[in-house]
Amino acid sequence: MIITKKAISRREVLRGIGAMVALPLLDAMTPALLAQAKTPGPVNRLGVMYIPNGMIMNKWTPALDGAAYEFSPTLSALAPYRDRLLVLSNLACVPTPGRPGGAHAKASTRFLTDVSPPTSETWLDAGISVDQILAQETGKHTQLASLELAIENGETAGACDVGFACAYTNAISWKSANTPLVTQNNPRVVFERLFGDMGNTDPKARLARIQQQRSVLDSLMKEVASLQGSLGPNDRHKLTEYLESIRDVERRIQLAEEQNDQNLPVVDHPVGIPATYDEHVKLMCDLQVLAYQCDLTRVITLMLGREFSGVTYPQVGVPDAHHPITHHAGEPEKIAKVEKINAYHVTQFAYLLEKMRSTPDGEGTLLDHATLMYGTGMGECNAHDPRNIPLLLAGGGAGTLKGGRHIRYPKETPLANFHLTLLDNFGIKRDRIGDSTGRLEV
Repeated sequence: MIITKKAISRREVLRGIGAMVALPLLDAMTPALLAQAKTPGPVNRLGVMYIPNGMIMNKWTPALDGAAYEFSPTLSALAPYRDRLLVLSNLACVPTPGRPGGAHAKASTRFLTDVSPPTSETWLDAGISVDQILAQETGKHTQLASLELAIENGETAGACDVGFACAYTNAISWKSANTPLVTQNNPRVVFERLFGDMGNTDPKARLARIQQQRSVLDSLMKEVASLQGSLGPNDRHKLTEYLESIRDVERRIQLAEEQNDQNLPVVDHPVGIPATYDEHVKLMCDLQVLAYQCDLTRVITLMLGREFSGVTYPQVGVPDAHHPITHHAGEPEKIAKVEKINAYHVTQFAYLLEKMRSTPDGEGTLLDHATLMYGTGMGECNAHDPRNIPLLLAGGGAGTLKGGRHIRYPKETPLANFHLTLLDNFGIKRDRIGDSTGRLEV
């Protein structure tokens, strides 16, 4: 295909009154993008979705290995994405010798760092997480090196492991051994970080301005009209869909703010956070897709819950707090409830996969050009067993991943081996990470 229209820089933005919106990948950007790239080809993004408190493993793990596996009850919602999915078994997140206790603190911390935290409420010592190793490289080409998202507010939520700093249970991303990256659970704040800061973090002041001002996009329509005149039909369609996606996310955030203000007048509830868990997750996933779509960042983590999470899930028939019932002691009723939570969390991952599969990106989709991890640092929840953690890998990895398989590695294969292999797929070579002993066949 010969593109005769002018080349638009990948960093081109629409500028309006106090706002900037980055553009999605358009056909007209291809000449400029290829001119900037050392090796022509699609961009590969990393996404990590973390779930807390372990798993009912016999309802998670497929019975058969290889391409002939059948979806387990917990994973059944992912059946439409079989060709883009790998189920990985027997990867171990075993604690570092000499650092006992703190099963939950170790689960979340080791999931991406491969280092166990020490017993201390003040001394932080983990390791740079694999997402941040990648972000050091990809961040050279994007506005934001990475995004750390969450559903729960880690600054105030719940309990922590006795004798361990709360940072270990509240974060999975570590910029250095002593620097956990704080997660953001407010969609409004994330939106502003991506598409323009309102200039004040005070929730009441921000809400007042939101009610007084027009949509961020309203101030950009003249610039959009001017740009569309220089684009082909395909690019005009892409741009229209992209801007409508932004407008839809913004509208839903504003609706959530209005509902929270009306329905919870006495509760000190963060502005911008939807009233339901389901809508909250969907909004965060939509923001993740938008960030990928306009190449604002290529590395995003999302914690569906922090370790020790006590979130309840009445929407799936579980009014009980999550963490306590994972200590099920073999009681069938509690096990069944945890199974429901596990399967419900998987449906949230399925939502993200569908959203990315339906979003065009160059000559494919965002799902084709992404590597998405889903899992937790703890296997069987009642035993707090880290020797066989639940882990999924999804997407096309920009040509580096072949899905449709259940891979069962030798027992207690270090999770760090997987991290080394993951970095290889992004073109980043490391000799060793944490307790790694080699690389994996993926």
